[in-house]
Amino acid sequence: MKFFKKFIYLSLMLFVVSFSTVTFADTNDITTYSPTCLLMESKTGNIIYEKNAYEKTYPASTTKIMTAILTLERCNLTDVATASYESIFTVPVGYTNANIQVGEELTINQLLHVLLIHSANEAANILAEHIAGSVESFATMMNAKATELGCLNTNFVNPNGVHDENHYSTAYDLALMGRYAMQNETFREIVGTTIYTLPASNKYDKNDRVFGTTNTLLKKDTSDRVDNYYYEYTTGIKTGYTNAAKNCIVASSKKDDVEYIVVILGAGTTENGLSARNLDCKTLFNYAFDNYTVKTLNEANSILKTTKVFKASGSTKNLDVIVEDEICALVKKDFDSTSITPKVEIEPNLEAPIAKNTAIGKITYSIDGNEYSSILLAGSDVIPSNGFTTFLTICSILLALFLLNKLLSSNKKKRRRNNRKKYKRKNNYLYR
Repeated sequence: MKFFKKFIYLSLMLFVVSFSTVTFADTNDITTYSPTCLLMESKTGNIIYEKNAYEKTYPASTTKIMTAILTLERCNLTDVATASYESIFTVPVGYTNANIQVGEELTINQLLHVLLIHSANEAANILAEHIAGSVESFATMMNAKATELGCLNTNFVNPNGVHDENHYSTAYDLALMGRYAMQNETFREIVGTTIYTLPASNKYDKNDRVFGTTNTLLKKDTSDRVDNYYYEYTTGIKTGYTNAAKNCIVASSKKDDVEYIVVILGAGTTENGLSARNLDCKTLFNYAFDNYTVKTLNEANSILKTTKVFKASGSTKNLDVIVEDEICALVKKDFDSTSITPKVEIEPNLEAPIAKNTAIGKITYSIDGNEYSSILLAGSDVIPSNGFTTFLTICSILLALFLLNKLLSSNKKKRRRNNRKKYKRKNNYLYR
């Protein structure tokens, strides 16, 4: 049993690391302008399209996704951070800022809003110092978190994306960060916001610090201009730009309960002077929504089947096999889910005792080169059959039968005595 559990765990870990790197093959009809692109479905992690997605490049302010992840995991939104001189004046001239003052006290929630909506670079430094004590220590935390998320080629040296030759990532790694961050409702709400006002504070007595989103996909525009980049299904996430990185974005879009993530890095402009970054996002989102959907193959905690367990008591020998996690697959819209049969592996010769929720197997669907799996669990406790208990049970039954027989015999004798008494009384009456 222990070996089988270990086998299941290792298999699923390999599956998680490997399956999301598989790219769907029939994307030759997609044309993108940017040198680095990736299209990922958020729930499954499947990649539909990629171009140079594993080559390291400069991420610019998309770096701030990781800064926000660590902040949300380590701080309360109501916590207060104080802006140091270093956090503000180490930001190079020309980089975006939110006009935060030295000594200004702001909540984590306020800092996250100007970090993600306006891309304020000093806000990133303030958060880094508040959490880790220094930018350098915070960068170490960032890299550790990137490794934890499965990133393959990322190295951060600062929390904001200010250019540094040793500060790099990949489209694939940034997609992992974006996918993870969007699972946090606070992050999702902030990156979907188009305008934010930083309120007056202890060091700034006006409410004129009003910032609009840098993500033009979010900015509602009903015009028919060719440079109208508004995309109605956009849900976030973060843009970036430096001279070295050029135009970057990690973007998300959701329609019919299916969400996709697009990463564009190193983008410039088209021959007509249009934003390649935004055009590529819309192209990839439209392709995904037009051609793919997500099918639920098994619900979480659903009963897959019932199996018999050896050496189990009679009342527990029939065991429900439970699918632990929801199994969803990214498939073409015309896909027939009834045409596939999963591979079900259950530990052979299951024997009692088995505790409820013990891993007893694995279920796997193979579709278009991708595998979708879940551990199978015992649906209830399985109690072993005990020889002495069985003996006592048999004895109890025999004793019950014996007592029943005695009771019936006793009643029969009693009826006979009563009948004899009645007969004697009758004869005595006749005699008199």
